[in-house]
Amino acid sequence: MQVICLEESAFYALVEQVVARLKEKHNEEKEKWVSDEQAMQLLNIKSKTTLQKLRDEGKIRYSQPQKKIILYDRDSIDAYLEKNARNPF
Repeated sequence: MQVICLEESAFYALVEQVVARLKEKHNEEKEKWVSDEQAMQLLNIKSKTTLQKLRDEGKIRYSQPQKKIILYDRDSIDAYLEKNARNPF
């Protein structure tokens, strides 16, 4: 078994570096627009018909930059999930 000894100042500097890296990793910018596969994964649904129903009913925002390309707004998906969240008793 190996033991590593650090001075107090070196230890806290190391901890600060680790925390900074974790913050960078978790604060990565998420894509604003996601594909239908990604939207289905975020919503935990398997059917494109269900995704289309949510889109047609205006429950989630979408953009259609080309005829066969439909992208979904991640923020509206998150808002939809939050709106339908239930609090425990």
